[in-house]
Amino acid sequence: MLIDRRYLLYFDWISFGITCAIAAIGLAFIYSSTTLESLPYSVYFKKQLAGLAFGFFIYMFFCFKDYRKLCQVGYFTYFLVVGLLVFTLIKGKVGMGAQRWIDLKFFRFQPSELAKLFFPSFLTYYLYTEKDVPLYSINTFIPILATMVISALLILKQPDLGTAMIFFGAALVMLWFSGIGNRFFRWGLLLSLLGAPIAWKGLKPYQQKRVMVFLGAGDNRKERYQIEQSKIAIGSGEITGKGFTKGTQNTLLFLPESRTDFIFAVLCEEWGFLGAILLMALYLLLFLRILYRLKKVPTFFARLLAIGILTSLILATFINIAMVCDMLPVVGIPLPLMSYGLTSLWITLASLGWIQGITMRTF
Repeated sequence: MLIDRRYLLYFDWISFGITCAIAAIGLAFIYSSTTLESLPYSVYFKKQLAGLAFGFFIYMFFCFKDYRKLCQVGYFTYFLVVGLLVFTLIKGKVGMGAQRWIDLKFFRFQPSELAKLFFPSFLTYYLYTEKDVPLYSINTFIPILATMVISALLILKQPDLGTAMIFFGAALVMLWFSGIGNRFFRWGLLLSLLGAPIAWKGLKPYQQKRVMVFLGAGDNRKERYQIEQSKIAIGSGEITGKGFTKGTQNTLLFLPESRTDFIFAVLCEEWGFLGAILLMALYLLLFLRILYRLKKVPTFFARLLAIGILTSLILATFINIAMVCDMLPVVGIPLPLMSYGLTSLWITLASLGWIQGITMRTF
């Protein structure tokens, strides 16, 4: 792959540096949440370290590959992604009551993560091939809406409510940005309110329980155990924390899913309030920096593609931190660049690399 040296002049080292910083913090806390005296470097730490090294090759590939070509390939790839979502429901790997993974022996991956990455290219390329000017009728969006709903239902069926929420939320942002019109959102809100009782009954019993726990129901030693341990970890960190690898909720294994969905609680316990502020500031700076650069992108379709990709990352970050702090129901969303998991890590780095490629080609 030949690289035009002119693009290197517009490579955003600030956003890349922040990405590296967050990923390094994530790797450190995966180490902290999995280390043992008998085995300092756990298999999870080693896999994440190797995955991170390979992930930056993915970042650079998406960065230096022409985003327009990637968008076209992504459009056709999305049909394969939908097929993988169907395959997951039939032959997918079951874990913790959910059938979300395809097992490739050396690692497992979630097709729903690919849906978050490639749906923006599907929507963007479809609209690009419809007209040269972003002024569409509602009929133009019907195939997009049908694909969006089918994809969301397939993800919900796994079941994976959190990923479905992020997928659907990012898609709605792209539709609004595309100019679908306020009427669509007004009718959508009305239908959502009317269909809420049906949607509630459609949730799995454990998903309903999570909502009820968020509203205050449940026993602290049973249904509320996970979120109560998370709040204890966050609160016990106080201002400066207990010290790296010194968190008792973490090291004594009181906190479930400490290396994955609840890694933010581990950071809060060991680095305290200041550490939490530092991490949230890094995320905020990263997203604001990207949005600042996107404002200068002159091409509508390039901005639309980047907004769709970025929205998924913003929603995942917000939802994860909010659920760990008991501000939202627990929905099982990894924290981008922080949580253990190769699929999430690689998709996040691919997303950021793709956005980087868009911004450095349009200056």
